[in-house]
Amino acid sequence: MTNEESAVGSGRRTPRQGIGGSPVGSWLTIALAVIAVLIGFLILRNITDDGDASGNDLSTQPADDETDAAGSGPAISVDLPTTEATTTTTEMARVTTGASVLVANANTVGGSAGGMTKTLELAGYTTVDPVDASGPNVEESIVYYDPAKAAAQDVANSVAEDLGGLEVLELPTPAPTESGDIGDAGVMVLLGDAQAGKTLEELGGAPAEETTEAPDPASDESPATAPDAQEPTDGEG
Repeated sequence: MTNEESAVGSGRRTPRQGIGGSPVGSWLTIALAVIAVLIGFLILRNITDDGDASGNDLSTQPADDETDAAGSGPAISVDLPTTEATTTTTEMARVTTGASVLVANANTVGGSAGGMTKTLELAGYTTVDPVDASGPNVEESIVYYDPAKAAAQDVANSVAEDLGGLEVLELPTPAPTESGDIGDAGVMVLLGDAQAGKTLEELGGAPAEETTEAPDPASDESPATAPDAQEPTDGEG
């Protein structure tokens, strides 16, 4: 080797050697490439996650794509038929037997208790002789019942309805009669001025039942009779 060749050889720099004799530049290139791949992977993943989030946002979905609670498909709206509520009115059964009815006069109309007694009898009730009430007269009648008699309240309710819808109360002790009781009767009508001398039809109640037996006339009255047929006199044709 000449001196010139030695000079040229001595002026050339050799590359730096790494571990195992590999050049340091190669490892640096590989590291940069790996970092670039990781950065690219993270960027791509972030873009993918953002796309999924926007796709799952229900607020961006159109109304027609709404799903039902189970998430199995579009929600279906079903129009059910509407039904109108009906009110059934049950009329109270009219009870006229099981307890006797006593009428007590508590008004200013003479003989009205006897007349109402006959009216209730013709309407199907079992009645007893009328009496005078104790205490002052009343305007509106009241129907009392004896709770010790099983059917008394039902009969009292029917009497009150027949007389136009009167108030029904439990019989007090003593009873509002001159004797303080109602005897064997289970129902008492405290007859006031508003109902005295009136028929059931006038009071808005049930009409009297048809009967073939006419009521007995009053003591100062006589039944009306037709005049006897007269023989034609001479000269009449």
